[in-house]
Amino acid sequence: MAREWEHIRVSTSPDTAAQNITSPLTVGEIDAAIERISHVIDATPLQWSERLSTLTGANVYLKREDLQVVRSYKLRGAYNLMAQLDAAERAVGVVTASAGNHAQGVAFACRTMEITGRIYVPSNTPKQKRDRIRAHGGEFVELILTGETYDAAAAAAAADVRRTGATMVAPFDDARTAAGQGTIAAEILAQLGAAPDTVLVPVGGGGCIAGIATYLHAHAPRTAIVGVEPTGAASMTAALVAGGPVTLTEIDPFVDGASVKRVGDLPYAVVSALGAEVVTHTSLGQADQSTTIRLDPESFVMTNLDEGALCTTMLELYQNEGIIAEPAGALSVAALGNITFEPGSTVVCLISGGNNDVSRYGEILERSLVNLGLKHYFLVDFPQEPGALRRFLDEVLGPEDDITLFEYVKRNNRETGAALVGIELGKAEGLGELLERMEQSRMQVERLEPGSPAYRYLT
Repeated sequence: MAREWEHIRVSTSPDTAAQNITSPLTVGEIDAAIERISHVIDATPLQWSERLSTLTGANVYLKREDLQVVRSYKLRGAYNLMAQLDAAERAVGVVTASAGNHAQGVAFACRTMEITGRIYVPSNTPKQKRDRIRAHGGEFVELILTGETYDAAAAAAAADVRRTGATMVAPFDDARTAAGQGTIAAEILAQLGAAPDTVLVPVGGGGCIAGIATYLHAHAPRTAIVGVEPTGAASMTAALVAGGPVTLTEIDPFVDGASVKRVGDLPYAVVSALGAEVVTHTSLGQADQSTTIRLDPESFVMTNLDEGALCTTMLELYQNEGIIAEPAGALSVAALGNITFEPGSTVVCLISGGNNDVSRYGEILERSLVNLGLKHYFLVDFPQEPGALRRFLDEVLGPEDDITLFEYVKRNNRETGAALVGIELGKAEGLGELLERMEQSRMQVERLEPGSPAYRYLT
């Protein structure tokens, strides 16, 4: 069924924002950051993508921050902040909280500047990121695992700062951090030699889009900006609708690099001042990938994206371009399918990070198959007679369908009891025929719907 979209205009607009809200971030701070960090930061490639350009009709470029020395853009903000510490602050040391990427930037800066740091990360931070934090920081950092979300780690880091007097290196809610991230926009303009028509930016706490939007608003005012959040952690969307930052009660931590319960106060103020418009959606079932958002010059849009669609994009980037993008790093590319671009227009997608643990690919593939309508789960109550399973295979499954999971629910009643069955279809359109064959069989079948309590327990 098609995806239904809502357009929600927040209280500020490009015409009135400057009168109502003063942005706490300036272009001058970003220009100063360029000078401050240029000897440390790699000017990452801006690569034209033939595949994505053909799919969209636009000229799509990928800003490859996954090729940064810490495999994400986060070093820009961390180094810019820490480079401004005075001797006394450096002597006391720094503290930060992160889902993993910002922590690597801080760790790299700690070792480079010889500043001691304590880094708090959620206990579910992928091992690959934890290992890289230790590798970048060496003897200068202490890695502390706490809680299950970024917000829990942030609370522990804030308590550390109050206790020790160390300086907090905020991952997004600090003008120095956001100014460092804004240097990405300066590179894009220099590399293109002209202003792009559209720039798509992944959004977590909001520091990156605050910096990029500030710079583009000054130097490329007609460039449309699209901020993309995961549906399971759309904190900037919630803030814009509410008229201020709000704390989400629950988030899906899958997109670990962009999953925060509360957007930063400073990023919200910047985004509000520049007149962002929220474009969100309500899924009515299996969502299609039709283009739905039309952008005008000077647009500033916030939207969100289903995690399953994101996983499909991650796999496509790997299989076609050889890009290992983490979930947050693929957000901008995944949003391309929901936007209508002018033919031949110039579009830039920020690949924000590539710190993805290979052990996660099983879940990534699973979520992608579900999103594409190829993977489905059922509770099947087989008749209490021999041969029932064989008939199910022969009479119910289609010629291109495969069983990917089969577990008897009652393990002391194997062969004749109810079973949990996962089926991968050869094509999504085959679901209707499969359900018809199940209805005609002698077996009682219950389909587990995505989003239901039983389904969430399963996956």
